[in-house]
Amino acid sequence: MDATDAESVNEETIRTVAREIGAADSTVALTGAGVSTASGIPPFRGSGGVWEEHDPRDFHITRFERDPAGFWIDRLALHGTMYGDREIEPNAAHEALAILESIGELDALVTQNTDGLHEDAGSWDVIELHGNGGRVICRACGERIDATTARERVREGETPPRCGCGGVYKPDVVLFGEDLPENALARSRILAERADVLLTAGSSLTVEPAASLPRRAADSGATLAIVNLDPTPVSDRATYDWRADLTDVLPRVADAVLNENRFRDERADDRSRR
Repeated sequence: MDATDAESVNEETIRTVAREIGAADSTVALTGAGVSTASGIPPFRGSGGVWEEHDPRDFHITRFERDPAGFWIDRLALHGTMYGDREIEPNAAHEALAILESIGELDALVTQNTDGLHEDAGSWDVIELHGNGGRVICRACGERIDATTARERVREGETPPRCGCGGVYKPDVVLFGEDLPENALARSRILAERADVLLTAGSSLTVEPAASLPRRAADSGATLAIVNLDPTPVSDRATYDWRADLTDVLPRVADAVLNENRFRDERADDRSRR
């Protein structure tokens, strides 16, 4: 393990990781709440977290089923706490991961976040383990619509908001008491086991089953790079354990990969001219 702090994430270490990504058959990223908080979204847990102001029990699936009207009133308040009237945008970490994917150096991105900011940044193969808060889904017919529409209807007094079929809309996220989507979890596990490099950013790696993905990758021999401000339960398995600002480190990694690719292409051109 090469455990380093922000000052120790030097350019040589960044270049080494970039070379490993460039040589890998498969590189996968796993992101957690730290990537979202860098865009101004508060965390759920910890000091200043959302659960200090709201009771998580109000967002259990049994509460939704028993009292959908009350659930939606509380859901509207939760959204206000998390987003307010601010325009939340992707940050440099989101953009760096999108760049890696766009140049063919990132096969997939697994996220624990529900804000949709990875897609907003341009990532397209995003596995959302906990769903997407930007959508709602009808429990009866499965129709999905934009969550903004549902929230507006709640503000206008339609509690709960209903589909044209008469079914109740539910946020398209995994509520407490619900299982993670089987297909998303199964694909994430396969990707982790087959990855040559797993890049983990902004996750405490304490919430299962996502927390087990880095262990699966490490057990399969992958290079494991963790970028997080605090140590994680998997830090002792990491090849690189960076206690650093992910909005600084990930763009540097993306830039280094781009530079390595340019250097490789230039060498190939030189050889072809000989």
